[in-house]
Amino acid sequence: MMSYIPKVNDYVQWKNHEGWVYFFDELYITIELGTSSKKDIKNGGTHHQKNHILLVCPNYQWKELKYIKKRKTVYD
Repeated sequence: MMSYIPKVNDYVQWKNHEGWVYFFDELYITIELGTSSKKDIKNGGTHHQKNHILLVCPNYQWKELKYIKKRKTVYD
């Protein structure tokens, strides 16, 4: 039986957390738990308008992930 391999835009549950897979690498993924607005988007010279709250899940723990659903794009 093949193990689940997470992909960006999958919604997953891991332990007591749920969120969107925000980043994928062979070694780990990040799960987006939430976002918050930046007070001053000019501060820091970044074009990002939100702070992202991310949880790192290493590849040896992917077997603990529960796939829930997938979104078509990040804008869904």
